Amino acid sequence: MLSDRRQRVLAALIEEYVERALPVGSRTLTEHYDLGVSPATIRNELSVLEDEGYISQPHTSAGRVPTDHGYRAFVDRLIESGVTDQVSPQGRDAVEKLRASATELDDLMEQTSQALSRLTDCLSIVIGPTTASKTIKQITLISLDERRAVLVVVTKDGTVMNRQIEFDHPVDPSTLADVQKTLNRVLSGHAAIDAFSIESATELGQDTVMRKVIDELTDCLKDNDRTSMHRLGMGTLMRKPEFKHSTSLIPIMQVLDDHTLLLHMLETDASGGTPTVRIGAENSSEQLSGVSVVASRYGSGDSAGVVAVIGPTRMDYSRALKAVRIASEALGED
Repeated sequence: MLSDRRQRVLAALIEEYVERALPVGSRTLTEHYDLGVSPATIRNELSVLEDEGYISQPHTSAGRVPTDHGYRAFVDRLIESGVTDQVSPQGRDAVEKLRASATELDDLMEQTSQALSRLTDCLSIVIGPTTASKTIKQITLISLDERRAVLVVVTKDGTVMNRQIEFDHPVDPSTLADVQKTLNRVLSGHAAIDAFSIESATELGQDTVMRKVIDELTDCLKDNDRTSMHRLGMGTLMRKPEFKHSTSLIPIMQVLDDHTLLLHMLETDASGGTPTVRIGAENSSEQLSGVSVVASRYGSGDSAGVVAVIGPTRMDYSRALKAVRIASEALGED
């Protein structure tokens, strides 16, 4: 457990290193920060912090840089202080503007990803709910002619799916209306995945039209059961000094291109409530050992998704935590 004084010295060193990306010496801390102690005391505290693994010295004559352990202590202190829980009036205004300007969830996700990348100067990722987890709002059957109809499924968040159905025999519009009424009674207000559990038409009657519509409904939902993902800021990441050599980005890009792996990693990290921070080697993927991930869930239940930023371990954690919280609030349910 670090003393308050060592916490202040560590925080000052991290702040300086985040700003300049250069090893920090005791003289810099003495001249730029009012730590309330003598230069000799600062040097002594830096020595202790190094011995305990919070900072390291890249070269004998160089200053110090934070380690993953040092960043962890700093982030834990930030979260414990409650500073990152406080969304400013400007932040709340940003939330309302995002919501007001977006016409649908996918548009809101895209705009939120843009704002998140801009606010944090990091790579931003916004993952939407899977179709299977979304709540069905309405099912509509539209007759095109006696043997063809269009199935339209609308979910609570505004997602629209449709599929054309071809029947083996003529079907009256009144029959389609009855099937539509029954399906809405059974499935409206429930997760789309509930439709997958209807293994036969027995539960809803033996009618061949009902059976055909159920088959097409489940196929429609399965075909659309994909994760919507918005990712912005790779160019920003490439401009960071940590990634000036393209080879250092290759492992990160491999993870980002593997949506299944990325989704699993972010789902694991984002536990809801306070954003989760994974620093360097704390990441579940070894390929991300050179970056930090700040992630949080948004929404709840079948409308839950994940929002995250990925950047060098030398990121502005206070800003990232606040930005992810704002983004989570913007994307959450009203």
